[in-house]
Amino acid sequence: MPKKLVIVESPSKTKPIEKYLGGDYKVLSSKGHVRDLSTKGKYGFGVDIENDFKPDYIPMKGKTAVINELKKEAKKADRVYLATDPDREGEAISWHLFDTLGLKEDSYDRVVFNEITHDAVIEAFKNTRKIDKDLVNSQETRRILDRIIGFRLSKLIQSKTDGSSAGRVQSVALKLIVDREREIEAFKAEEYWTITGIFPSFEAEMFQYNHKDIEIKTEAEANEILGKLSNTFKIESVDKKIKQKQSKLPFITSTLQQDASNKLGFNAKKTMQIAQKLYEGIELEDETVGLISYMRTDSTRLSQQFITSAYAHIENKYGKEYVGSVKVTKKKENVQDAHEAIRPTSINRTPESVRTFLSNDEFKLYRMIYYRALASLMKSAKTENTTVIFDNNNYQFKTTGQVIVFDGYLKVFKDYEDIKDSELPPFDTYQSSVVVSQAIEKKQHFTSPPARYTEAKLIKEMEELGIGRPSTYATTIDILKKRNYANLVEKKFVPTEVGFEITDKLQQCFSHLINVEYTANMENDLDKIAEGNQNWVETLHNFYDEFEPAVKNAFDAMPKKEAEKTGEDCPECGSPLVIRKGKYGEFVACSNFPTCKYIKAEPREVQEICDCPNCGAKIVEKKSKRGKVFYGCSNYPKCKTAYWDRPTGEKCPECGSMLTEKKNVIKCSSCDYKKED
Repeated sequence: MPKKLVIVESPSKTKPIEKYLGGDYKVLSSKGHVRDLSTKGKYGFGVDIENDFKPDYIPMKGKTAVINELKKEAKKADRVYLATDPDREGEAISWHLFDTLGLKEDSYDRVVFNEITHDAVIEAFKNTRKIDKDLVNSQETRRILDRIIGFRLSKLIQSKTDGSSAGRVQSVALKLIVDREREIEAFKAEEYWTITGIFPSFEAEMFQYNHKDIEIKTEAEANEILGKLSNTFKIESVDKKIKQKQSKLPFITSTLQQDASNKLGFNAKKTMQIAQKLYEGIELEDETVGLISYMRTDSTRLSQQFITSAYAHIENKYGKEYVGSVKVTKKKENVQDAHEAIRPTSINRTPESVRTFLSNDEFKLYRMIYYRALASLMKSAKTENTTVIFDNNNYQFKTTGQVIVFDGYLKVFKDYEDIKDSELPPFDTYQSSVVVSQAIEKKQHFTSPPARYTEAKLIKEMEELGIGRPSTYATTIDILKKRNYANLVEKKFVPTEVGFEITDKLQQCFSHLINVEYTANMENDLDKIAEGNQNWVETLHNFYDEFEPAVKNAFDAMPKKEAEKTGEDCPECGSPLVIRKGKYGEFVACSNFPTCKYIKAEPREVQEICDCPNCGAKIVEKKSKRGKVFYGCSNYPKCKTAYWDRPTGEKCPECGSMLTEKKNVIKCSSCDYKKED
């Protein structure tokens, strides 16, 4: 009979770990968290504010049977090993298990491994420790903060707006989206012109007059300059330089989510789900093994063991000249550095060798992770960059070219880099010092407003500003979409009317708390608690003493939003009919609810445009309360297909996306294709 009990979080980890450890060990799963804060006490916090924020924990729904089984097995075991995930949340789960199961200090060990492979697990069991209470305090402080802020602000938002929730991180992320939209609305485009010389194999753009930068603001200015130019361009200088192009660091959570979005088209939630499976274990031909190291990390560090094996692999497969060096980076603020970057658990498990055991999406993500880690240890690529300056009647034109002279890390990572050869003619060998253009063209342009956030750009912004943790980005973004605070229109976030409303209401009363600086400083405080350099109870008191008075003031000062009247009266009681929002969208009902429960049956009129390319329902014309017309799927929220420009119902001949029309110009909603007359 096994005498040692190992408890992990995920059921998928149990079989491989039990196989690694042998017959003396029994491995069971807690299936994630086993308990959480109750909803007892003041405001339902499950926290005793007056007693130094003492938490009241209860078993999570559906976890009683799991807890009872773990208690039963723990009593039979000589020793219990708590092997939950290697981060603060995992540390907190281990502490909850220790407390819930009634373990004693001398009867348990905490085990931490960064990858689920035989060697990593065996080594971890040789280096056990006790639960790090500082890490637990940090995670529990985060949980209590989020409970207090979430419960109080959500109650406020529900009573004063059409929204359903607010939170410490989600409301700041929403504010970023709203602020960007307002920048776009306030933006005023400025006209400018460019003049380009057209040659058989290259183009050269004007950038100076008498070697001073020039701007062309109007067509009249452009025409005046064109009148002074000839088709003969004198070669003024040819400058060639060899430049080094370094590979990027291995993935951390945020950069993995960004690149999976940009290069694979995965949203953050999907990326983390796939990465979780790759970490927990994949059934190969003769073993079940984790293919990647732990995927919730903000460290770019790699183990010496992996570096050594990767160097050998690079030299054997690509040659000694491709072996690079480890990049040393300055540690950023808020980086926990508890474990390694995201990397393959074995450099010998190439993506191609395990492809048959992976789904298509799993293979795509594993391949990108594998080659990013490998590329980070390879030599820089070298490019020869050529800049040629031409003179045409004292107006200077410039063209540039680039040729890869040593591919370096691009040998394995070229599929993920936007780098191509753009070779120029050998101007430095020309006997003549002039070239003749085929044409000289002017072109009108307008400055562009700031771009809306894609998922990748929002994650990057949150990371740079220190908002939340990398492991929470996917959840935060998912909440914004589910709550209908922001929609993805052509893969970019556009705040809804509710999103604008919530942000404005919160800023009226909580601008000193719901902002980037305060949220980032709170993350610093949580880091200090984790390091044992700050008291968690004092942190919560300081926060609550400022937060609760602001909430009470907001309940008094913030007017309750009245439901929008339709102009009709209820046929049953005569009260005004109003527009309400329900689980499946807007509906018309009696304002005298719950006394009168009349709901208007007939749907609101919509103009059908064409079939939805994603679900087969209809694309209909919609109008926000701000007066903006857009085109969205009638099957919303199940289908979130939407366009700013009017869809034509035709597919793009180049990429297959919807063609849209604006001001008689038909173009693709996804790529650069434009339909010619």
